[in-house]
This record gives sequence, structure tokens and C-alpha cells, in this order.
Amino acid sequence: MKKIKYYYNTHTLRYEKLVTPLRVKLLRFFGFLSALLVSSAIIIYLYNRFFPKPTDIQSNRRFELLNDNYKTITTKVKTLQDQMAELEKRDNQVYRSIFESNPLPDSARAKVIEKQKELDKVTVMNDNIIGKDIADQLNNITARMAYQFQSYDSIARLISKQDVKLASIPAIQPVSNKQLDRIASGFGMRIDPVYGTPKMHKGLDFTAPQGTPIYATGNGVISESGFTEGGYGNHVEINHGYGYETIYGHMVRIKVRRGQKVKRGEVIGWVGSTGKSTGPHCHYEVHINGNAVDPVYFFYNDLNAEQYDRLLKIAATGSAKSFD
Repeated sequence: MKKIKYYYNTHTLRYEKLVTPLRVKLLRFFGFLSALLVSSAIIIYLYNRFFPKPTDIQSNRRFELLNDNYKTITTKVKTLQDQMAELEKRDNQVYRSIFESNPLPDSARAKVIEKQKELDKVTVMNDNIIGKDIADQLNNITARMAYQFQSYDSIARLISKQDVKLASIPAIQPVSNKQLDRIASGFGMRIDPVYGTPKMHKGLDFTAPQGTPIYATGNGVISESGFTEGGYGNHVEINHGYGYETIYGHMVRIKVRRGQKVKRGEVIGWVGSTGKSTGPHCHYEVHINGNAVDPVYFFYNDLNAEQYDRLLKIAATGSAKSFD
């Protein structure tokens, strides 16, 4: 049974029933409700602050561990990026320059990176900012490594071709010249022995007894083999590939035929004095991309440094007249 409260009214001098207005009741109710909500918020905050839930503890530990792992991986990724940059630098500036190959432009590497769509499988962590960042960096490095492997494969092919190229480039003297006394006329302007006028001498004249063997100075294919009246006489031309050609003139007899493959050191004919020649000798020329160059720079395979220096001086101070 609800208790009824009374109060003494001093004006009427009587006890009257206590009636609480609705407005006061509402104010009390909302005041109590506000206090309750504030108290609950403070209690919840203090509880969460000083008494975290097991799931929160695990989440915090997981985040700290993930953050530590991220820092470690970031350091490793940075190291890998530096190593990749060094490999790309060596690829462009060292390895490809050795084999006279054009460097790979950075745009080509970037284009390949964009094409590596399958590497997006790594981005399964893209709902996590840290994971996505790691995945993006790994994608970049993986794509660069894949392209670098392709580049090194091409360099390996260049190496295999380089052996063939080195064997093809003229690198020995066309006749045996151990005493270095057979160069009679060098490369450059010389007096024509027939007309007595200055003329460009496009090769070297090696004096030797008639019948002395003449050797191919590099691997190649015979492009010309025959007689020319008033010129080289019996002569041979070898196409070595890679822009190199050699000419051997004034032979007494030719051993090889057109289209035949020859190797460096193989006998292709014998010294004579055919064509426009004033005595037995071998006229020898080296052409690169159709231009005659001084053959004296292509004897490095059968001379040491001292002999090579001596031969340069002999060629430079040879006879003012050529033999052809």
C-alpha cells in the first residue's frame, strides 16, 4: 500500500496532503536518468581503461606484432630495392656495354611491371593498409626481378655469340712474321711505285718469298676468290661478319673458293707478285663496315705488348713507296 505524505501548512494551520507536481516528477526522472548515464559511461571507461577485455589484449598484441613485422619487412624490402637498383645499373652500364648492346630504358622495366597482373594475388591483404603496402612493394620488386632475369638471359645469349664474334674478328698477321721484319709499307699516303704519285695505301705490304703461306686472320666466309687484271691480281676477300672484311692480294696461287668457310690460321693461298705488284709480297687490308682501317691494330693475338709496340713503329716508319 502506497504511503501518503502530509505536511503542515502554516497558513491554514492544518495538515495537508503532499502532492508532487508533474513537472517536478519529470525533472527528477530526467536528472536521475542523466546521472545514471554519466555514471555508466565513467564506469565503462574506467573498466575498459584498467580492465581491458581478453580480445582487446589479443588485438593490441597482434597489432604490435604486426607493426614490428612491418618495420622488419620494410627494412628488408628497402635492401632488396637497393640491390635491384645496383643490378639494373650493372646491367645497363657494365654487362651490356661489354657486349656493345643498348641499355634497357627504365620505361621498359616500368611497362613490364604494369603487365605483371598475376602478381596482384599477393594483395589479398588489401583490406589492411600495412599489408597492402607490403604487397605493393613486393609486387614491384618481383616484377623487376622477373624482368632482370629476362635481361640476363639475353646477356647469356650475347656471351655465347661473343665467342663466335671474337673468333671472327681479324687478330693475327696474314703471313708468318716472327722477326717483325716483313712489313715493307704501312697504311696511309704512299708513293705509287708505277706512277710515282701520292696515293692512299689502304693496307699493309708484307714482303716474303714467293710461295710463303698466307693465312686467314679470322673465321669467315670467302666472298671473293680470283684474278683481277691490273689490281690485286690473284686475291681473296673474306667476310668475317659483324661488319669486318679482309683482303689478301697478289697471290701466286689461291687455295680457297668463293662461298667456302675458313677458320683463323687456315692457309688460303701463297705469296706471289700478280696484278699491279713490283715484287713478291702480300697486300693485306681490313675493312669495317666498308671503310678501310689500319690493319696494324688487328695483330693482338700473336704479339705481346713489346712486339706490338715495335710493330707499330715499323709500320709508321716504313718505306715511302708501296709495293702495289
